[in-house]
Amino acid sequence: MDLYSGHINRLIDELAALPGIGAKSAQRLAFHMINMPKEKVERLAKSIVEAKENVRYCKECYTLTDQELCPVCSNHKRDHGTIMVVENTRDLAAYEKTGKYMGVYHVLHGAISPMLGIGPNDIRLKELMSRLEGDVEEVIVATNSSLEGETTAMYIGKLIKPSGIRVTRIASGVPVGGDLEYIDEVTLLRALEGRTEL
Repeated sequence: MDLYSGHINRLIDELAALPGIGAKSAQRLAFHMINMPKEKVERLAKSIVEAKENVRYCKECYTLTDQELCPVCSNHKRDHGTIMVVENTRDLAAYEKTGKYMGVYHVLHGAISPMLGIGPNDIRLKELMSRLEGDVEEVIVATNSSLEGETTAMYIGKLIKPSGIRVTRIASGVPVGGDLEYIDEVTLLRALEGRTEL
């Protein structure tokens, strides 16, 4: 038995189909939207449609943007000789929040995963290699520490090394506030290998 009318149920179903939104959150959002002033709902709907119609990939780094080049790639103050390779746009945003990295990025839109049938041709590696024909001094591989991220990092390293361009991997290890006894051996080994001078 449906508890609500068709329109409410459809709205809840559409919201629940979004990643990270469960049935209760979808219901809460649906009722919130229904109680919003009509102008706010129209603005929300319009911004969703406009984003869908206008957002595309940056022609250089492949992050999401509504311009031909994203703000990072179009910034002449950035070091275009250093490229950080990330798996997705959210990873790029995380590094940008630090305010410390002044190079540019390359977004792969995934990681190599033979188990899921994702190979090197399914992510933006060809585009990365064509960027390296320019004046690039270093590629920083900042993929996740997952099996897929590690596989992708090793593949990128083997692909780029013959070109003579410096390839580095971000350090990974013990999180701030983490207790050593609860951390796995691979993470502890990484932390040990990535140690720095005090």
